[in-house]
Order: sequence, then structure tokens, then C-alpha cells
Amino acid sequence: MLFYIFAALAVLSAGYLVLTRNLLYAGFSLLVTLLSLAGIYVLLFADFVAVLQLMVYVGGVLVLILFGIMLSSRVHDDSVLSKSSNKIWGTLVFLFVSTGLCYTILKTNFSLLPWLQAAETDVLGYQKSTVQSIGIKLMTDFVLPFEVASLLLLIALMGAAYIATENQKV
Repeated sequence: MLFYIFAALAVLSAGYLVLTRNLLYAGFSLLVTLLSLAGIYVLLFADFVAVLQLMVYVGGVLVLILFGIMLSSRVHDDSVLSKSSNKIWGTLVFLFVSTGLCYTILKTNFSLLPWLQAAETDVLGYQKSTVQSIGIKLMTDFVLPFEVASLLLLIALMGAAYIATENQKV
């Protein structure tokens, strides 16, 4: 039952995110969407992905987007509204994708899916959390790609700071 509540909340808030013209309301709708996705991850026993979802997207990206929207709307003292364009193409793409998804769902034989059959044992077995195994793999087998990714993110942050301060007159 919780899955259906989180799924409905995610779909409704994502729909509102797409359809609203006010960017601040769209940002808060994105917050509800990301939080319900984190709830779905918890229900799927993917606790590491749920925590990552909360820390990276809700804690970092969404806060940055909301600060940008709120600070930029105060500059011109106008309400921040997005312009609607390409309504016909957007409607056609929506209808095409929705038709494809409905066709796929209706043609799926759910009785053959292994994860929907009754499990006799615990899903994670003796392992109580996925965080421990991911942490061990990340710090042993994948330490070089992890460090390269952190170095690339640091370079991107320095480049963004340089670009942001380059055009300002002092």
C-alpha cells in the first residue's frame, strides 16, 4: 500500500511540476517528487540509493535550484513564470510515450516476474544493509574511479566559480 501512495504522490507532483508556470511552485513540486522517489527506494530495500537521493538531489541540487529561483526573482521584482512553447509537440510526445507505456503494461505477464512471486526467505538474506557491501566495494575495487570522479567534480566546481566571477566588473 505504501508503494502505491509514494508512486501516486510522485506521479502527481511530477505532473504538477511539468504543468505549472510558476517556477517556485515547480521547485517545491520537484521536492515532493524526489522525496517520494526516496520512499520508493526504501521500500525496494535500496537504502543506500535512498540516502544518496536525499543527500545529493534533495540536499544539494534542489536547494541550489530553489535558491537560484528565489534570488533571481527578487532582482527584477517580478513573478517568475515560465513561457509555454511547443504545446503541440509536447502533447504529441506525451501521447506517444503514454500509449507505449500503457501498451507495455497491458501486455506484460506479471505472473512470470520472479520478484513478484512469494519469497520464502528474506530479501537481503543475512545482509542487513546494502551500505556495507557498497562501501567495501567502493573503497577496495573501485577506489581509483571514485577518486577520479571526485577530482572531476572539483575541477567542474572550480570552473563554475571562475565562469561566474569572470564577467563581473569590480
